Order: sequence, then structure tokens, then C-alpha cells
Amino acid sequence: MMNEMKTKQVYIQTIGCQMNVYDSDRMAQALKTIGFTRTWQVEKADLILLNTCSVREKAEQKAFSFLGRLPGLKTENPDLLIGVGGCVAQQEGERILQRAPYVDLVFGTRAIDRLPAMVRRATEKRCRIVDVDLSEAAMAPFPIESDDRNGTPQPARFVTVMRGCDNFCAYCVVPFVRGRETSRAPEEILSEVRSLVAAGTREVTLLGQNVNSYGRKEGLCTFSELLAQVNAIEGLERIRFTTSHPKDLSQELIEAFGRLGKLCHHIHLPVQSGSNRILALMNRRYTREMYLEKLARLRAACPGIAVSSDIIVGFPGETADDFQETLHLLETVRYDSLFAFAYSDRPHAPAVHFDGKVPEAQRRARLQSLLALQARITAEKNRSMVGAIVTVLVEGPAKRGAETPPSDSVPQWTGRTSTNKIVNFIARGEDSASELTGKLVAVRIDRALRHSLWGVAVRTRKGANRYAA
Repeated sequence: MMNEMKTKQVYIQTIGCQMNVYDSDRMAQALKTIGFTRTWQVEKADLILLNTCSVREKAEQKAFSFLGRLPGLKTENPDLLIGVGGCVAQQEGERILQRAPYVDLVFGTRAIDRLPAMVRRATEKRCRIVDVDLSEAAMAPFPIESDDRNGTPQPARFVTVMRGCDNFCAYCVVPFVRGRETSRAPEEILSEVRSLVAAGTREVTLLGQNVNSYGRKEGLCTFSELLAQVNAIEGLERIRFTTSHPKDLSQELIEAFGRLGKLCHHIHLPVQSGSNRILALMNRRYTREMYLEKLARLRAACPGIAVSSDIIVGFPGETADDFQETLHLLETVRYDSLFAFAYSDRPHAPAVHFDGKVPEAQRRARLQSLLALQARITAEKNRSMVGAIVTVLVEGPAKRGAETPPSDSVPQWTGRTSTNKIVNFIARGEDSASELTGKLVAVRIDRALRHSLWGVAVRTRKGANRYAA
């Protein structure tokens, strides 16, 4: 194994949600204390970490597929350490060592602060380690140090404001792999955001399994009050948050969309099903009518707000009529985008034991029908934006192969609108030679593509409307 901790490199493969992206950055920061720098080339790594997700069966399969490609690297470099963290690690524990005998470390969702000590011990003692402690005493403080990705400042960053969940939805493993709800102190969050802004960040996304319940257990400020404090930070341009549970969406938070100038005009509001019967089986604790009523209040407070959602099809007991109610909900709401999944049993989740399992072929067929309907709605919404001028926070140069029409040597850039729509665009004139990353740029939309918009920059941040789409 490794002999020294100096000038070592760590490669981190991240699977799953934004919180896992944030946690991977925390891993990299923690390992700096023992001499590791982050590499983006797996073959150069002295330590390979896989940060996993177990919310969907496909994500878990993807994790083990990645692990299956690593034994060759370990054969070439016997000193290489391999670690598995995140939700699958929390869920499976020592079983990962049995399934993948070349893995050295298994660490859970609340063991990131202990990662440097684990790496040292595995190196010095030449032993394999499992740490999946979820107890309150094992919880670590969150880091506030900023960090650039691959040496490039990031205009948009994630900041976790709470972790864990107390909702126990019937299909979900989050309470079992991330523990119960715990919120960070507001001053700690504000300090981290200020640190990121000082390093060049212009947009933050506040993360939590249910941000609407932020601070309740600890007697802290409400989430709306936290947003107002973040909104006051000088140099920050935009605020987003996810995820928001419909049952806890307060009028105070709804009104924040019309009151706070930096809060983006987009909300991710997972509905999961359009059938009240299925919602009850899922233990979601709201009805279709309650969901639509809150959505109407959101659109009244913030006209033009974009709404995205999550939907699970084929939940145990779902009938053809239940599925039709979900399709009808899509037609009624007209989401801007949708994350849809076919139900799969997850360890520990109550629905594993439910009767009425929907056959896989039927689940897949329903998923394809749902996605086709949403694709039509998204296309119609995107086409309605052609000719509009929108404000884009530039995240960097557009990647070749993205939905960008050819433009010869003209620089192409990518970013998002306030409503979270991806815009790829070209810059001409004085902007064509400028570094636009991190700037707000006004873009005229010329084309609507399948997953994005395409246009031409018409002016830079001066005079641009921060509220535009």
C-alpha cells in the first residue's frame, strides 16, 4: 500500500444527487489535510473513491459496474487504495468487502470527517476498514472552505443546509442511509456562502432532503428566513434550492419567490403520483388537490415560475386508472421538466413488502408513455421562448457534442436561466474574446432544441434583466 502521504492524488467518482456532488467536494477537502490533491484522471490516482447512490436500483448497479473496472488498476499499482462511500456504502457495509475483495475502505454518509484517519490507518496497518456509524455523536461539522473544481472557479455551487429525512415515504431509503433530519446553524451556512462568493461563485443551490422543514427540530430560523439572509450576501447573484416537500411548502416560502430578488424563478416540487390512492400508499401526506392548490399560489406569487418534479410509475398497487390520473396531472400542470422513474424495490423501504407489484414490462411501458408526454410539453414550452431575450449565468464554454449548432470558430458558451433552462449560445463582437464564465449575459433565443435552448448574446450584464426567464 501507500508509503507516504505527500503529493498523493485522489480520484472521486460521484453517482447520484447534488448532495453527493457536495459530499465529494467535502471528501476532497478533508483529504487535503493529509497531502492529497484531486485528480480527474483515474489512472493517475493513489486513492480512488466511489461516492454512491442507492435511491434507485439503476444507480446502485452503476456503482458496482464502476467498481468492477478497478481490479486491473490495483494489479498495476498494489499500493492503490480503493474506497466506497455514500448511500450504498451505508446500506451494504461489510457486504461490499465480500462482493469486491479489492476494496479497502467502506465509509457511510456521516463518516466523511473521519476519512483522513481511515486512509492513514489503511495505509499504515494494511487493513480494510468499514465505518457506517449514523449515530448523532458520529456526525461531523460541515466544512466551509471553498474549493475550485479542476483548477477552475465554479460560478454555481451547492451548499448543504440540512441532511437526513424524517418523512419515511414508503419507497424511499433516505432515512435509513442518511439518517434523521439535522439542520446546520444559519451562521455556518452564511459563512460558507460568503467564502464561495469570495472565490468567484455567483449562484448557490441550498440542499436538503426536505428544505421546507429546515430548522424546526433545532429551533432555528425558518427556511424562508434563511433565504432572506443568503439573499443579503453581497456579490451573490442567484439562489436556488432543492428539494421541497409539497406537504411542508409554506405560504411564507411561496411569497419569498416574489419578495427576494436573488431567488431564482424555479422550484423542484416532487409530486410522485397523480393518484390520491397511490399518494396515500406512498405515505406522501398530501393529496392531488392540495398539491395543485399550492402550485396555484406559487404561480400567483411568481408569474412565469418554472416547475420541475419527480414521478414514480408502477408503484405497488398502481392500476391503469391510477396511471391515467398521473398523465392527466402532467397535462394540467405542464411541468418544465421531469425526472421520472419506474418503481424498484429498495432495501429497508416499506414498499418492498407491499402486494400488487406491477410487472416490469408494464412499468417500463408506463414510463415511456410518461416521458413521451413530458417531452412534448417541454418542446412546446421551449418553442414558446424562441425570440425572447433571457438572462443567462454563464457556467463556462459549451462542450462539443452538446445541443449546439455548428458555429465554426465562434466561441460557444453555456449557462442557465433563472427558470433553470440550459442555454447554449455564441458571443459576437466585444464579447467574443471575453471570458464570460461567471457573468450574467443577455441572450436572444433563436432555436428550441430537445433538452436546451440556443441563441446569441446580445449584451452583457449591464442592462440585463436578472428576472428574465
